[in-house]
Amino acid sequence: MSSFCVESAGGANPKFDDDGRQKRSGTMVTAAAHIITSVIGSGVLSLAWAVAQLGWLAATVCLVIFSLVTLFTSHLLSDCYRNPVTGKRNYSYMDVVNSNLGGLQIQLSGIAQYGLLFGITIGYTIITATSIAAIKCGSKEVCHTSENWFMVIYGIIQIVLSQIPNFHNLTSLSLIAAAMSFAYSFIGIALSLTKINQGDGHIVRSLTGIPVGWRGLRSEDKVWRILSGMGDIAFAFAFSPLLTNIQDTLKSSPPENKVMKKATSLAIFVTTFFYMMCGLIGYAAFGNDAPGNLLTGFSSFKPFWIVDFANICIIVHLVGAYQVFSQPIYAFVESWSSRKWPKSDFITREYSIMNGKICFNLFRLIWRTSFVILTTVLAMIFPFFNDFVGLLGSIIFWPMTVYFPVEMYIAQKKIPRFSGAWNRLQMLSLFCLIVSLLAAAGSIHGLIISVKKFEPFHTTS
Repeated sequence: MSSFCVESAGGANPKFDDDGRQKRSGTMVTAAAHIITSVIGSGVLSLAWAVAQLGWLAATVCLVIFSLVTLFTSHLLSDCYRNPVTGKRNYSYMDVVNSNLGGLQIQLSGIAQYGLLFGITIGYTIITATSIAAIKCGSKEVCHTSENWFMVIYGIIQIVLSQIPNFHNLTSLSLIAAAMSFAYSFIGIALSLTKINQGDGHIVRSLTGIPVGWRGLRSEDKVWRILSGMGDIAFAFAFSPLLTNIQDTLKSSPPENKVMKKATSLAIFVTTFFYMMCGLIGYAAFGNDAPGNLLTGFSSFKPFWIVDFANICIIVHLVGAYQVFSQPIYAFVESWSSRKWPKSDFITREYSIMNGKICFNLFRLIWRTSFVILTTVLAMIFPFFNDFVGLLGSIIFWPMTVYFPVEMYIAQKKIPRFSGAWNRLQMLSLFCLIVSLLAAAGSIHGLIISVKKFEPFHTTS
């Protein structure tokens, strides 16, 4: 069993890297697994609903554009991992912004990054409880069961897993979680193809999505739904805040930026393929009646154990994904606390058990446990997964995925203001800002509607 202890520098010790930290062992495969774990989340199952709102053409165009923009800006971000002058590593997204831009933008990037990650952990708690409830209900047409206890169980599991010190110890968990994301995505696609093959003359599909007048749909509602669908797609690609932390797990040779570019290219290609398959095939299977969660549309499918297995895969995946999204928050708070109180044994001292095979820290134990409890309680109070996280995704996509990578690349390469390259990069940034604002407006509208119906701690499926 490998040690979970966080070791300290020791000169030229081969156990440590050039910065005195534990030797990094990450590769393109492990980095891609981390990215896929964070990208192919439960949100992939809502894409059929998004396609229903936008229609075949617009949804396909949106998926392709968001993936290409994310791929381009991710490559820009990977070049910012090391300071071009000193060669010093940047361990987090905020460190990259500090190294290349500085000033107020450091605080703004921190608020955007950690706000998104915090919101996603709440959303994952909600969707995991929903999947557990779906398994409990089985094929019952009417089933009302409280999800609160399921959220508590999920929270207890995360309290235990949160004691894993850092990203470097998450490789196995990420590989398992990535495999689960593939499994339930494949099942969703397979069930959709089966439904298409069975044929149903009542399924209505359209090039432009659900038409005005369909079951009383008004023109303004159609617009809001289109914007909300764009928000869902934007959220599906809002993973840039994690990329620097993932790049920091890579071995120093070959150069981290080259390996990271290959990893992001592979991961984005794979995830976009699955997004297209789940979204377009899911819409083909259900048409205008596409559900918010693709798997909930198969409640009458037999044998039902296949749907149960898909929900189990979602649960296992989100157990790992929660850690991928929460570890940067843990690292930020613990790093700041160590700098603030370097002589405090409560914060810095590591205790070993099982002959040093496992180490724990009192501050890490209390702080991370408190964080998980907070996210669990908030999930129980505000169970609005789609609107809440969709809003976060649409707001954060532009600054974290586009604005900061573009501005840091311009600063690092010293691109002249108003030059051709500068103008093209700024036009890309402006376009993405407009799209993000429109998507945020749709999510806010949906959130307002949800709030009107909500009762705290009364979440049921």
